[in-house]
Amino acid sequence: MATQHSRSAARLMMAPAVVLLLGWMLIPLTMTLYFSFKKYLPMRGGDLGWVGFENYSRFLSSSSFWPSITATLMIVGGVLIITVVLGILLAILLNQPMWGQGVVRILVIAPFFVMPTVSALVWKNMFMDPNYGLLAYLWKFFGAQPVEWLSQASLPSIIMIVSWQWLPFATLILLTAIQSLDGEQLEASEMDGASPLARFGYIVLPHLARAITIVILIQTIFLLSIFAEIFVTTGGAFGTKTLTYLIFQRVLESQNVGLGSAGGVYAIILANIVAIFLMRIVGKNLDA
Repeated sequence: MATQHSRSAARLMMAPAVVLLLGWMLIPLTMTLYFSFKKYLPMRGGDLGWVGFENYSRFLSSSSFWPSITATLMIVGGVLIITVVLGILLAILLNQPMWGQGVVRILVIAPFFVMPTVSALVWKNMFMDPNYGLLAYLWKFFGAQPVEWLSQASLPSIIMIVSWQWLPFATLILLTAIQSLDGEQLEASEMDGASPLARFGYIVLPHLARAITIVILIQTIFLLSIFAEIFVTTGGAFGTKTLTYLIFQRVLESQNVGLGSAGGVYAIILANIVAIFLMRIVGKNLDA
């Protein structure tokens, strides 16, 4: 049993790491809040003084603000649906005994270790190019006109690219959860005459509830800040400008640090709203 002395020693040893972590988080947040109330143009005069909430009102009244929120939520929602549904199917498939099972699992998980910029460029040039891409050749083979994916179906294309990258993560988490399922339950239900669909709905899916919750929460945190895939494919055009990309344009392209910092605060607020919503809807599974 831990004594008061041992607990105090543990807190003392943990203190440097906690202070470092708080500084790592709080210093950038404090600087973002500080610059959001200033008119700071590094290439056009520097610090031009305090402007109060002007940056917030300008960013909120921008014609690109609400479309960027919509694009962000659509990408997050689309990727979550695809990765969770296909992740469950792949996890069930990979859990079946097969020849070369270990190699197959490695190949399925491999895309998660590819850099977002590289995977986006591969999809852009090798698959979605309207002239030389693989999908263009398939369209021509069946006598159809090739689709200019990144302009005619830009948002679905981004969702497809990001889903390909995040599907291995969801599959790995869900496969681990399936492997912890007690096989005797499935055998007993099969002996009782339950169909495969009934076994999935009443045994497998409830068992995966916590794993699905973890996948949704972790992926949402990262997907809200998606940037690289959009930067190297559409450049924010054709309705793919997310909130993160809009902030990038304000800070680096327009050289308006104050306006971009206000956008960063809005991004933090959006992330917290989505996180609270998800925790209320699916977070209860973590306590089950």
